[in-house]
Amino acid sequence: MRHQVSGRRFDMATDQRIAMFRSLTTQVLKHGRIRTTEARAKEIRPMVEKMITLGKRGTVHARRQALAYVYEPDVVDRIFDELATTYATRPGGYTRVTKIGPRLGDGAMMAQLELV
Repeated sequence: MRHQVSGRRFDMATDQRIAMFRSLTTQVLKHGRIRTTEARAKEIRPMVEKMITLGKRGTVHARRQALAYVYEPDVVDRIFDELATTYATRPGGYTRVTKIGPRLGDGAMMAQLELV
């Protein structure tokens, strides 16, 4: 029984799953939007919002925390320079998940995760 077990496993090992989350988070913050499965988009959303919240803090400690999670240092600079000023007055809800429809190959529900 899975009582109070949160999160999806995606049939992956833990380190592989965390690497996928970090990669997808980096790509959303770099490009502004990604197209992935609906389940992955819903799992990535809190991590993207956490990185933007760190950017809004603007401290050295917050920058180091972001650098420890995001793969590309250029993306961290974008978080702290561009995105932090864009979302300075917004109290949360920086992302939007839009359902696209089923994927042609296997019928998995696709979604677009984008910055608002």
